[in-house]
Amino acid sequence: MTKRAVQKVILLGDGAVGKTSLVRKFVHNEFSENYIFTIGVNISDKEMLVKTDKDDVEVKMLIWDILGQKDFHRTQSESFIGTVGALLVADITRKETLDNLEKYWIPQYEKVAGKVPIVILANKSDLKDKAQFSEKELKEFVEKYKKATGITPSYYMTSAKTGKDVEIAFNGLATRIAKYKGM
Repeated sequence: MTKRAVQKVILLGDGAVGKTSLVRKFVHNEFSENYIFTIGVNISDKEMLVKTDKDDVEVKMLIWDILGQKDFHRTQSESFIGTVGALLVADITRKETLDNLEKYWIPQYEKVAGKVPIVILANKSDLKDKAQFSEKELKEFVEKYKKATGITPSYYMTSAKTGKDVEIAFNGLATRIAKYKGM
């Protein structure tokens, strides 16, 4: 018997890392070169079937894409309420976006949501010639988080433009959430 669940998840990261593009690629299989500045919150949804150790689970993800400017603490914190997982997004062409996951986004998110499943994405992997950090540095970031929390998040080098690992990343988060919730 297939279980069903509706889960609120969120994308976090600095402005222009590709959060909105990742959602558009995942939900609609679309990509635009035009930068779309998120004002407040955009909410999308998509259903997927994931397998856990116990069952198949049909997960409807309510995906909250929030503004990436750090000056909006209150709006962001209110968006974190009720989430059961997050995709934390950095842009490989800007090293500071990875640093800001550690310095700002993860601490702010965990203050409200606690230690829920997270997946870390290094987006724009199609721009390797402009990369300011590598997959090795991303893995070191994940290991540092694991050492500090005891939790090992998944991580992916994604490209909203080509679709590389976008579906896998969202599916990975949905699977982690289903297991976290005991489904």
